[in-house]
Amino acid sequence: MSLEQDVAAARQALDAFEQACAPVGRHFGDTVDARRLRSDLTRVREDLTLLCGARPYTAREPFAGVYGDGDDEGWGGTGRTGR
Repeated sequence: MSLEQDVAAARQALDAFEQACAPVGRHFGDTVDARRLRSDLTRVREDLTLLCGARPYTAREPFAGVYGDGDDEGWGGTGRTGR
């Protein structure tokens, strides 16, 4: 699946979850737990939007120039130990 399809599926699941939670929340009125459930739904929706709006992150190898060939012998050599 593409990113767009995955995001659409996640949004649909979140919409369904929100619809399923609405009747439960009405049983409890405006209690702390009911408010938290509503705020959690809002937060997850916002997090999904933030996550999908961000550029994909790839970790940068800080010593790629040194380890470019897979060896690290330039950093102390073999057999050396710290004092």
